[in-house]
Amino acid sequence: MSLWKKEKETPPPVSEAMTDSQEVGTAADVDEVMKKFDRESNVRVWEGTPKWIVKALMIAFSLFCMYLTLFDKNQAEFRLCTFLGGIIIIGYLNFPIKKGMVKVNSLPWYDIIIMIAGCIPFFYFAFNAEKIALTDYTIVSNDFMLLGFAVIGILAMVELCRRSVGLPILCVVGVLLLYTLFGAQIRVGKVLFDLFYTTSGIIGTPISACQKFIVMFIIFGAFLERTGISNFFISLANCVAGSSSGGPAKVAVISSALCGMVSGSSVGNTVTTGSVTIPMMKKTGYKGEFAGAVEAAASTGGQIMPPIMGAAAFIMAETTGLPYQKIVVLAILPAFLYFVGIFIAVHLEAKKLGLKGIPKSELPKFKELAPKLYLLLPLIILVWLVSTGKNTMAYSAALAIIISIIVGIVNIFVNKACGFEDTSDNISFMKVLDALEAGGKGTISVAAACSMAGIVAGCVTSTGLASDLLRAILSVSGGVKIVALFLTMLCCIVLGMGVPTTANYCIMAATCAPILMSDQIGIPMICAHFFVFYFGIVADITPPVALAAYAGSAIAKSPPMKTAFNATKLAIAAFVVPYIFALNPAMLFQFAEGTSMAMKVVQSVLIVVTSLAGLYGVAAALNGYLYKPMNPLFRVLIAAGGLCMMIPGNLTDVIGVVVVVGIVVLQRMSAKKSAAA
Repeated sequence: MSLWKKEKETPPPVSEAMTDSQEVGTAADVDEVMKKFDRESNVRVWEGTPKWIVKALMIAFSLFCMYLTLFDKNQAEFRLCTFLGGIIIIGYLNFPIKKGMVKVNSLPWYDIIIMIAGCIPFFYFAFNAEKIALTDYTIVSNDFMLLGFAVIGILAMVELCRRSVGLPILCVVGVLLLYTLFGAQIRVGKVLFDLFYTTSGIIGTPISACQKFIVMFIIFGAFLERTGISNFFISLANCVAGSSSGGPAKVAVISSALCGMVSGSSVGNTVTTGSVTIPMMKKTGYKGEFAGAVEAAASTGGQIMPPIMGAAAFIMAETTGLPYQKIVVLAILPAFLYFVGIFIAVHLEAKKLGLKGIPKSELPKFKELAPKLYLLLPLIILVWLVSTGKNTMAYSAALAIIISIIVGIVNIFVNKACGFEDTSDNISFMKVLDALEAGGKGTISVAAACSMAGIVAGCVTSTGLASDLLRAILSVSGGVKIVALFLTMLCCIVLGMGVPTTANYCIMAATCAPILMSDQIGIPMICAHFFVFYFGIVADITPPVALAAYAGSAIAKSPPMKTAFNATKLAIAAFVVPYIFALNPAMLFQFAEGTSMAMKVVQSVLIVVTSLAGLYGVAAALNGYLYKPMNPLFRVLIAAGGLCMMIPGNLTDVIGVVVVVGIVVLQRMSAKKSAAA
């Protein structure tokens, strides 16, 4: 069954999808739903002069972050504390105390007090970093001013995290703090000293990665969006897949994969590309909950799409100590399988509903898009700069930002020379300011979550909780690797609910990855990090806190939970592929010592082929259609066969091939007989 070939012109069957309303959500609908479910969307409303003042502060903060990253040579404590002090200020200027507070130009007195009181401890620490670094914790624990500053600073950041990210991560932090104080019985003064005045707490590795890398890539993504690259990706995807069966859904998969790797936000990407692709899908005949789910699943997958991976590739390189270029290569096969899995599900749904593609006359031609291939230059140059290893990742991102501005200027002249009527992607001075503002605003929730991740890591380190968790998982799992992986998966999904992608990975790397890497479980380091990264990300489409799916449902005008369950079903590869590379590291090009190059190639090809066939079987089972509707017995059998092919081992592969191929042949023959009759 071809994924690309157009069907013969036969009348499509009447289906629910055909009668499903083609109405889609307006910007106001999307805003309303996102304010209900997504903390990042609940921001204050500024107008007039206050709006420009806040905008100026956000722009100044972005420029300050770029200065800190590129030029500042002060010690880490100074850089990180001034960064967090700035986050406190712009954070409380943007996020109200609770949802629904939309009074224009309102900043309550208590928020002013919290904002000022919250930033003072960080700035005090920044300008006294050298002195405090030489002070023993016993002295700090007897200094009520320093202890007070630590308490106020931590509480201010906790409250900002509650406002901008949500409660799930704070529940984890709260439990760990209680365990640290009462379970491990560590003195309050020692805890405050470690969590606030050392680089093992709130200004630990996660916030360091945020300040050094994440901010730059958030700003870079904001600039790219304003050069028209999102529209270019959508047009390119239309050119490639728009005319095939159910083409708009395939366009959504391709364009969201490309846009998502840059944006670094599952929710943001769902809203950006979904505003174009979801109406197209509904117009073709897909039901609203399916259209929203396709966009959400594909947008979430953008975070695992090399070479950018929503900036996670750079964080993973920093965390694991592996070169960036190696991380990108290792990510290729899992990402390929993820998107092929969604593609197969979309194709089967299109066949089941008898959907056609978009007429070729309505699609852009490649020769029309070719003149704008230069829009890819910032991405290409960024990857090249980082891959050569001659420049730091932050410097490479800064240079890519400059290139994106130059590309935007070139775009103005190209649009004029080629006579393009749509000039919405032309760069301007105001768009540059908007990008800097968006960069500052996008940093708030990530930085707040990263600071909490630092507290989590600090508590785990100081209490030795990692070994306790390991013992608990080993006790429950009985040392069985697959059970340990399943329990870790549950932890990752719960800890990842509602947390920004990059901060999410920081938390997973600090809490869950070390457990898998232990001698008792024995997952290789890079496989463990990819495992927790994948399952932290799919929290965005896994009920009950499926933010990307809720964003898709707002545009599709569909029930949020139905959309979330559909997205989970579509992204089944994301729940299976991590187990494959955890149990068979060959998917991540991790081979036994002494393996010849020929055997490495053979193993890699085999694991991809069997995994693809397995995904095809599982997708067909979940969809219930393969040339014709499948009966329940066949669905169970083909799902079992598909899973067998994804389990390492020759016997399971043979069983899986026999079952899946057998059912495919039977379904094909039965469909031909039905057509002939």
